[in-house]
Order: sequence, then C-alpha cells, then structure tokens
Amino acid sequence: MIPVFRLRLLTLSLLFTLFQALPAEAAQQRFEVQFTEAVHPQPFTGRVYLFFTRSGREPRLGPSWFNPESFVARDVTNWKPGERLEFSAETPGLLSYPDPYADMNLNGYQVQAVARFNAGEPKIGTGPGNGYSQVLNVPSVVSTQPPLLTIDSLVPAKPFPETRWSKQIRVRSGLLSKFHGRETFLEASVLLPQSYYSQPQRKYPAIYSIPGFGGDHMRGIRNEPITEQNEQGVEFLRVQLNPQCQWGHHVFADSATNGPVGKAFTTEFLPALEKSFRAIPHPWARFLTGHSSGGWSSLWLQVTYPDQFGGTWSTAPDPVDFRDFQLINIYETDSNVYRDANGRPRPLGRRGGKPILWFEPFAKMEQVLGYGGQLRSFEAVFSPRGADGRPLKLYDRETGKIDPRVAETWKAYDIRLILEENWENLGPQLAGKIHVFMGEEDTFYLTGAAVLLKHSLDKLNQQVDAQSVVEIHPGKDHSTLMTRELVMRIRREMVQTFLAHRAEIESELKTESR
Repeated sequence: MIPVFRLRLLTLSLLFTLFQALPAEAAQQRFEVQFTEAVHPQPFTGRVYLFFTRSGREPRLGPSWFNPESFVARDVTNWKPGERLEFSAETPGLLSYPDPYADMNLNGYQVQAVARFNAGEPKIGTGPGNGYSQVLNVPSVVSTQPPLLTIDSLVPAKPFPETRWSKQIRVRSGLLSKFHGRETFLEASVLLPQSYYSQPQRKYPAIYSIPGFGGDHMRGIRNEPITEQNEQGVEFLRVQLNPQCQWGHHVFADSATNGPVGKAFTTEFLPALEKSFRAIPHPWARFLTGHSSGGWSSLWLQVTYPDQFGGTWSTAPDPVDFRDFQLINIYETDSNVYRDANGRPRPLGRRGGKPILWFEPFAKMEQVLGYGGQLRSFEAVFSPRGADGRPLKLYDRETGKIDPRVAETWKAYDIRLILEENWENLGPQLAGKIHVFMGEEDTFYLTGAAVLLKHSLDKLNQQVDAQSVVEIHPGKDHSTLMTRELVMRIRREMVQTFLAHRAEIESELKTESR
C-alpha cells in the first residue's frame, strides 16, 4: 500500500505534468515584452502590440485588410527600458482582434512584439522608427515561465534612392510646422523629362500625381525618363506626391486635425518645386491626377483651388457625395454604419460581386490598431477636433450609430454639395477641368457616390457649360479600372489641354517678366 503522503505527492506531480502539457486553447499563453535602452533610451508612452501569424511572413507586416490574423495591444505610460510588460487574459485594458484574447487559439502561430515609438508615423510594423522584437513560435504548451519578446530593433528610415532621372524634393512648410509645433515637410519625387539636361533653358508643364491610401512618393523612382507618346513634342515633369501623415492620408485638404495642408501645398510647395525644377508657373501647366484617396485628393484640390490648376483626372475617388458614403447616407436620420435599415450587416468591400469585407469588423480592427487606419483617416480630415484634441468620431464604434452633429460638419467636405452650392462661381472657373472615372463594380462600393456626382454635374452643366466629365466604366473594379487605354487617354487629354492654352501661358509669362 502506498503511504498517504506519497499518494498526495504523486497526485500533485501528475497535476503539474498535466498543466505543463495543457494546450494553448485550454489555458491561454502569457507573454512578456521588454525593450532595450539602445532602441529607446527614454520611458515610452504609447501603444504596444503582439501580432500573430501563420503566413510565414514576419507577424509585424500584418494585419491584411482582407484576411486579418489575430493581434492584441495595450497602452502604456512611462514604460521603462528593461521593464517587463505582461500580455495575458487578465491584463487590464487589453485590446484584441478579432476575438477576446482568452478565446484565441494560437497553436501553430508565430508572434512578434511592436512598440509604436514614432508617434507621427501612420504605419505600425513597417513605420520607420517603430521598434520590433524577434519572431517566436507560440509554445504548444503553456509554461510557468512566459516567453520573453525583446524589442531590440528599429524599422529603418527609407532613404530616397535618387537617380539621374528621379529626384526628391522636401519643402519645409512654415504653415504646417507652426500648426503641429514641430518641423513638418511636404515631399515628392520628381521624374525629369527626356530633354531636361539637353535643353537647360526649357520649362515644362507638370503632372501632380497623388497615390491612394498607404502609398507614398517612393513609387516614382525610375532609372530613365518616360518616353512621351505625342507628336507635338510636349514633355511633362511628373511629380509623385507623398500624402501620408500621422492619421493616414491627409488628402491635401485643410482640416482641424491635419492642419492647412491644401494651403501649404498651393502656397509653399508649388512655388518651391517650380523654382527648383523649371516647371511652368501657370495654372494651365499644372495638372492633377490620382487614384482612390488620391483620386479624391486631386478632385478636391481642383474644386478648392479652381484657378490654380488646369484640370484633374481623378480615378476611383473616395466618396464624392456623402449621401452614398460606401453605401451609407450619413445625413439620414438614425443612419447606422454597421447595419442597413433592414438590420443587415453593411459590406465594405467586394470581389466578383460578392461581399468579402464588412464595416463592423473592419472598424473594430482599426480601433485596436489605433490612429493611421483608413476609416479614422476620414474622420481626421472631415471631423472637428474634440476636447481631447482628437477628431470626433462620425459613429459609435460599438453600435455603429452615426452622430448627426458630426455628420453635419462633414458637409464642408462633400464635393457634390460644394459644387451645387457654389456652382454660379465655380462653374465658369472649372470649365473643362473635371474628369472623373469610376468602375461600375468598384471594390469598395465607391460607384454610388460617383453616379450621384454625375447626375448632379449633368444638371449643373446645363446651367453653365462646364463640360464636366464623370464616367462609369462597365465591368471595372478598383484595381482593373486603370487600363492602358485609359492611362493613354488621360495623358493625351492633358497634352491637348496644355496645347490649347500654350499661347495664353507664353503671353502671360512674358508680361510678368517685363
């Protein structure tokens, strides 16, 4: 017979062994995170994340919009180098997506910690200046000693690799520096035309291209100039602008949160660029284009500064009529972002005509990520600032209910509404300058707003023949809209517009030089 005390010891030993072998879904794994003094010598206040993935890529590169994997986050105050920070189901204030941390099955995942050291950067795991740890495999069993993730690396800054034909321009903005209380720059890449070096006295019209959400000026890098395909010999400077800011994409609009970006661009950046790169300083030699958020930006700049630019060719712009803000009429009484009038979930993205992305989970994912997301980016432009200095939320993140007081303030950025209310003055100024192209099956449900803008402009054009163009392209979505045919057509129309006003440009510039 086994003595009682030995039986108890065996029982405790067996229980301990069972606990050690307990699967992660039954007893949630704890983690500890620390950062080194080498990457951040001062205490840190901000958000810290654990990203999980089974993709084979570094976890910090996620989450993707269409297939987000699990991640958790917590806010810290005066977190010191070397101090261990715990992530567990019992951690107060722990944020998680898509499920509560205690419900996450992390078997087979890898994990990586990220600290948002660079508060001015919209991106997290790839944002220059942010810190990240090594990648660990999530243990298949829960142990009494939590895995330790040490943040000892920083995302490096991306240097601009200038070539003979691609140059970078950074213009310090006095307006934005004063607004933000720190040195702030507007930057772009400049692709030089083929004759730039052989004809040093020649000046050029410029195309200002604005990328969509997440894009920057780094895409404008080439080792050779673009071969212009027009018989008239017109060459352009091609300027790829950087629209990124802390909150995501500032869309070159003056706003309460992002500051006077449009004013800074038109009064500070344009003169500096035209002086530095021999761009023709005349409205009919400045052309705008952009896709998605860049499409909205280019249309906004043209409408807001009608006499500063010679035309916009905007493709798949973000909502240009807030009565159809990706299927939502934000002005409608009791409107809800998450659910339609019949209580059905609202889709945010589709593929092949079928919804694949939904507003509610996407918005709640952004809540855990923090500033810099697409939906919060809209609020940073269109909303006033609240008492905490942050942009007011258009809708409640738990229920989806729209705040009508905030929706009312968004009217100041409703492009269709602005055109209708100011057409008597804007119509003649915008004659021949508005060109909007949208896919009939836009991936992000942007088609409806473009259709409403088209209907409005068709009526307005009858009052003032402004020849505004809004086209809905059958069978095209957000990514397939930009066919080579459309790209070449846009380029051709820019050439024609420039040539139609060349004599006027030359005459005015000669008069000014006297």
